[in-house]
Amino acid sequence: MTGALTDLARDVDARCRLRGSFTLRSGATGEEYFDKYLFETDPVLLRRVAEHMAQLLPSDVELLGGLELGGIPLVAVLSQITGLPALFVRKQAKDYGTRRLAEGDEPRGRRVVLIEDVITTGGAVRAAAEALRAENAAVDTVVCAIDRSTPGQNPLASAGIAIRCVFTKELLDACRMP
Repeated sequence: MTGALTDLARDVDARCRLRGSFTLRSGATGEEYFDKYLFETDPVLLRRVAEHMAQLLPSDVELLGGLELGGIPLVAVLSQITGLPALFVRKQAKDYGTRRLAEGDEPRGRRVVLIEDVITTGGAVRAAAEALRAENAAVDTVVCAIDRSTPGQNPLASAGIAIRCVFTKELLDACRMP
């Protein structure tokens, strides 16, 4: 790992790892909480993370598909950095207007790389990939800021999706500030 990536991991961890008493999604109480939105709303950290994500994009990508909500700021910055068009992928199609699941360029017949902030189980990525594939888009890769899935396992392998990540949970834990 490069020094720049280690420095970024420390900066993201220092900004996002909160200490206190938190109710977790599971309902349990924890002493620590990782608030990913703190790096996504910090323009300097967001750009630094997006620059590392840009290096992970396959060379033949035609369209960047940011997943609602956390992937949207990342895909907007990635689009600016790379010049590739962005697609905003909703969790479900809206029931008015165009009734589209994805807003932006037409994904049909194009290679779409999904953009996500954090992957744990991959459920949102799997659903978005299936929906875009139903529109005849080619989707086989997701680039994420943080992969929190079980080390050494790809929760999206059965869906034919490769995960490319800037950080793993283990890396962020190793760079944790005391």
